[in-house]
Amino acid sequence: MAVSPSPTVFLVDDDAPVRDALSRLLRAHRFAVAAFASPKEFLEHYNPDTPGCLVLDLKMRGNGFGLQRTLQEKGSSPPIIFLTGHGDIPKGVQAMKHGASDFLTKPVNDTDLLAAVRVAIEKDRSLRQEQAEVSEIRARLATLTPREREVLEHVVAGKLNKQIADDLGTVEQTVKVHRAHVMEKMRVRSVAELVRLTERCGIHAS
Repeated sequence: MAVSPSPTVFLVDDDAPVRDALSRLLRAHRFAVAAFASPKEFLEHYNPDTPGCLVLDLKMRGNGFGLQRTLQEKGSSPPIIFLTGHGDIPKGVQAMKHGASDFLTKPVNDTDLLAAVRVAIEKDRSLRQEQAEVSEIRARLATLTPREREVLEHVVAGKLNKQIADDLGTVEQTVKVHRAHVMEKMRVRSVAELVRLTERCGIHAS
């Protein structure tokens, strides 16, 4: 199994003294840091497979909101902590409504930033774990034949073998065979377990 890279705090701020100070603070608390002066520079180097979070200045040249939107459109947005001036609090609230993990006002309190980074990294870890688990379930679903997929959808809808056979125009024994294959391929032992797995992939009992 491949080893996941360590979480990285991506820091994007066009104010060099602020960028350097925050980088030193984070590294002093054993965080890996990758610092950039602009959204463009960040995007040129960012690998979505690297876990972590993004600390982003809201009002820099290049537009912090624009970077948030770009990452969301790419489907590769890490949790974002926005840094704002006191006069930009309404914009910070707007950023939260668009999915930001947190926003902090400058000058940033060290304790608040470190706490926000820890929360954001944990959020990213949980999301990546969920995505990996859903991908595994989808891989199992992909092994089903078209008929097995039909049987699965009937099973999670709560139908009995006889009802499924009537719906599919086949005999009950054939449904039992398909059902056994479904349970084996999905690696579950009960219908309840099957329902829980399929719901995570958007297949809901009707």
